[in-house]
Amino acid sequence: MNDNLKITLVQSNLKWHDKDANMNHFNKLLTENTLNTDIVILPEMFTTGFSMNSKQLAEKMDGESIKWMQNLSAKIDTVLVGSLIIEENGKYYNRLLWVYPDGNILKYDKRHLFRMAGENNFYTQGNTKIIIEYKDWRICPLVCYDLRFPVWSRNTEDYDLLIFIANWPEQRKKAWNTLLMARAIENQAYVAGVNRIGKDNNGINYSGNSVLIDPKGIIKSSINEYEESMETIELSMIELNNFRQTFPVKMDSDNFQIL
Repeated sequence: MNDNLKITLVQSNLKWHDKDANMNHFNKLLTENTLNTDIVILPEMFTTGFSMNSKQLAEKMDGESIKWMQNLSAKIDTVLVGSLIIEENGKYYNRLLWVYPDGNILKYDKRHLFRMAGENNFYTQGNTKIIIEYKDWRICPLVCYDLRFPVWSRNTEDYDLLIFIANWPEQRKKAWNTLLMARAIENQAYVAGVNRIGKDNNGINYSGNSVLIDPKGIIKSSINEYEESMETIELSMIELNNFRQTFPVKMDSDNFQIL
């Protein structure tokens, strides 16, 4: 078993609707720095910003941005995670992609669409939660607004790491910080939250507040809000299992079904 897992959080500004500029920026950021990591995590809709222009910006699963992710993952020899606007069978998805260095891809379509921005009018809801087994770790990747729904992110599958990628506005950063902490403590899992910074063309400001929290609710990262930053943190499976064994909260958890 691989006792430790290294993950890299990438907090960055995003150029509005400019795929080439965003891909060039992340390519430079990730290839000009020496990476010793297992997973690199980018923000939600990292090539466009959080846009409702799904029809104009969408790509197929063999599109340019997908190929870019595959090429970069191979080049830096690590898993690359982020979401894109994807069109499939005439429907549009805010799709999180988990890209392996060998080109294989796993996907998760955002379930909870942010109706206050009209996301539910331009995208199709996903209904399948995925658990990824990687280097003997079980990982659950989710997207932004999913964070507000503890039933969906409940640890019924014995995952070890919960990931949230986001474009979460500055004005609700207290909710972001609080809910990430809650998800870590209640699920007895590591939680990584990766959010953008800067200002989009809708006038919305983003403070970042990207973070890694351990199962006890202790912050293990040191990324400053409002700053472009990239940080690699090492997670310990031994520490996780020891905590779960000495404080077995799950034994008293309630059973439920998602309808």
